[in-house]
Amino acid sequence: MIVDLPDTTVSKIARSLVSVREEGGAVALGRVLTLVIVTTHGLQEEAIEAANDASREHPMRVIVLITSAEGDAKLDAQIRVGGDAGASEVVVLRAHGAAAANQEGLITGLLLPDAPVVAWWPDYPPEVPSSSDVGRMAQRRITDASTKPFAKDRLSQLGRTYAPGDTDLAWTRLTHWREQLAAVLDQPPYEPVTAAEVIGAGSSPSTGLLAAWLRLKLEVPVVWRYADPDEWDHGIQSVRLVRPSGDILLERSNDIDATLTQPGQPSHDIVLPRRTLRECLAEELRRLDPDLLYGRVITDGWALIGPPEHLGRDAQPDVRPEA
Repeated sequence: MIVDLPDTTVSKIARSLVSVREEGGAVALGRVLTLVIVTTHGLQEEAIEAANDASREHPMRVIVLITSAEGDAKLDAQIRVGGDAGASEVVVLRAHGAAAANQEGLITGLLLPDAPVVAWWPDYPPEVPSSSDVGRMAQRRITDASTKPFAKDRLSQLGRTYAPGDTDLAWTRLTHWREQLAAVLDQPPYEPVTAAEVIGAGSSPSTGLLAAWLRLKLEVPVVWRYADPDEWDHGIQSVRLVRPSGDILLERSNDIDATLTQPGQPSHDIVLPRRTLRECLAEELRRLDPDLLYGRVITDGWALIGPPEHLGRDAQPDVRPEA
């Protein structure tokens, strides 16, 4: 069910939510959190689709806020429940002019009572998420270094402004890589790693985060390199761990598989699929306490690694999210 509310107010939206639930037979029971998505016009549907998919694991209320400083003061809204909202209820707010100035005021009256708040900026996050209008209300704040603005110092900025509760989907995309590498090091021979190398596309901030994680956890020199974009144009390409008996190499073969090579053992394929936006969002919603490891990686680990080297022609870090 979809209900449009043009030129409305927050109080009218709240009353309409109650009415829509009663009319459609839906209830708010079981909603475990409020997800606030702050995005720009034209990009909201992809974020809503990911949230609807994730809601099957985390029933929630989704508030989508789209603001524009142009035009007369006006608030338009749309309510989606039932099949149009997965296991959640979605409220899309479009605020114009002076009505867009106070984001906190637009959101506060629509939050689920006594439920955690998670803020997500699919693109164009505030300079300091934790001190923004929406960020101050949230227990968790999710950004994505793979999306606009496409800045080379995006990860450095995340480290400078980090506050407990912050996280980034460029980090979430590394979960399977970190699991595979940890599993390999848990097998004999139990030799220390003396150095590491990470290679990936210049468009993948996950490459730098993986290098920072290895540097922090292994306490060894880590080199990270950008591949020639003609040979590798998105995501992480390979990780090499150097040990006295020989190198461990985990190298992506395609979007689904990777090949693991170890000394004294035959090479074998590992399922390592690229993660979808829905999978990454659902993982972040599983924990509402601060991700302390991410905090250490984006601050301490990031400060320990040097600038990236380039293989072949220079690649500019900018856009693609795949890890």
